[in-house]
Amino acid sequence: TLPRGRPHPNGKYDQVVDYRHVIHSLRRKPMALLNLVYRDQLFPRDAYRKTFDRLRERLPDKKASRIMVDLLALAHERGCEAELADQLTADLEAGQLPDLNRLRAYFAPDPANLPNVVVQLVPLATYECLIGAAETGGAA
Repeated sequence: TLPRGRPHPNGKYDQVVDYRHVIHSLRRKPMALLNLVYRDQLFPRDAYRKTFDRLRERLPDKKASRIMVDLLALAHERGCEAELADQLTADLEAGQLPDLNRLRAYFAPDPANLPNVVVQLVPLATYECLIGAAETGGAA
């Protein structure tokens, strides 16, 4: 659920946007972020907006938009929105741009914590028994 946009005295409503709803479209066309009407409402936290401003100051618009969309996608796919915002704030305070490769490695799942899934297939003869029991009216 999203909060409802509240009306202003001029009769217009606030735009309520969740980046998770549009991130897939933005990944196909990252330059759309540049002139998006509701861009400031799109950023989930202030650190993301400040990072985009810093990226635009130091990089061409096309590259800045691509990096920002990749950062939003990282936050969405890895479920690390708040933690990523902390990392972005640290980068801003250090006066550096975010390093996507470092952030992807930092938020990657730990291979030691991934479950080892073993699938054991049942012999087909087991199913033949079930079918035979159903035909004779017996319960399996």
